Amino acid sequence: MLKLELLHLCDSLFPLGTFAHSEGLEAAAAGSVGVDLREWIDVVLDEAIGRLEGPAVLRAWDAFDARDWDALVSVDEELTALRPASAARRSSRAMGLRLLTTWHALHPDARLAHALALAGNGAIGPTLPVAFAGACGCAGAVAVDRRDAVAAFAYTRLAATVSAAMRIISIGQGDAHAILARALERVPAVVEAIAAGSATLESFAPAMDIAAMSQQYLHSRLFRS
Repeated sequence: MLKLELLHLCDSLFPLGTFAHSEGLEAAAAGSVGVDLREWIDVVLDEAIGRLEGPAVLRAWDAFDARDWDALVSVDEELTALRPASAARRSSRAMGLRLLTTWHALHPDARLAHALALAGNGAIGPTLPVAFAGACGCAGAVAVDRRDAVAAFAYTRLAATVSAAMRIISIGQGDAHAILARALERVPAVVEAIAAGSATLESFAPAMDIAAMSQQYLHSRLFRS
């Protein structure tokens, strides 16, 4: 049965602050070559989600479920270390803490309280994928399944990227959502590959990383990252 809590979590109405971040897309679009949104979305799905953030959601979900706080700290630290852009590290932690704080206020849970205590003493950020996993694992009486949690995170990440693109590049709503729909068709296969793998966190998207690091040097910008 579809959990309404998951719809709430994934809705753009939820106060995450993703509208303020483009994850380097703005800098890439401002460059001399520009950016192809289809190619960018493919990299987000295959590299950012498929090899880094998706496995992090899976591992963090397991850590919350088992109350294995050392494992939670480990995945949060590793995820932060693999982000070369300081702005990306700050934005992930800011959105993660906002998510965890808001979700605990809506759905009080001892595991979320413990994670917030870890955040309070600096042990975790928490990064956004870790916080998202915690929200899914502590979503009322019945947790969101771990694979559904990864798929839901993928949706929010892709939708936020397309939303940013519509404010940055010349693209209509119809074309933008067609690109999003095409990417969403591939999400189940990506989630299955993540679940079948070792959940090792990997990161190799140099063009995206360079764009994220260049964002702060734009003369004028709409987004923080």
